[in-house]
Amino acid sequence: MRITPLDIQQKQFSTKFRGFDMEEVDSFLELIREEMEELLRENANLREEARRFEKQLKEYKNLETTLKDTLVSSQQMVEEYKNNAKKEADLIIKEAELRAEEIVREAQNKVIKIHEDITDLKGIRRHFKEEMKRLIESHLRMMEFDKEREEETPHEV
Repeated sequence: MRITPLDIQQKQFSTKFRGFDMEEVDSFLELIREEMEELLRENANLREEARRFEKQLKEYKNLETTLKDTLVSSQQMVEEYKNNAKKEADLIIKEAELRAEEIVREAQNKVIKIHEDITDLKGIRRHFKEEMKRLIESHLRMMEFDKEREEETPHEV
């Protein structure tokens, strides 16, 4: 059974011959009652403060959990961004390599075409030279023929 300040205040002692001084006992009981009331108030305040601290601790633990989750989530996002950036960089490099190969292939094809054009032009030049030579030879023959005819026929003066 718990003793309350009211129990102390209402406590009655029986008196006996040569007993305690009643005023001194009453005054001591009053002092104990006041001390007990003060201790009970302090105890209630401490319990209330303990509840507040427990509630605050729970909030801090929830906040800690949230921060940890946020940190883990942020780290995962950073890793995803890194991976995506790496994949994108690899893709850009691959596309650049393919484009470079295509440009080199086009350049090689142009070089081949230019060589073919040069070969064709050389053939045309050779054919043109042969035709010119034949034409000149033909004209020379015609001139020689005309000269021979002129020599054969007497000149009229």
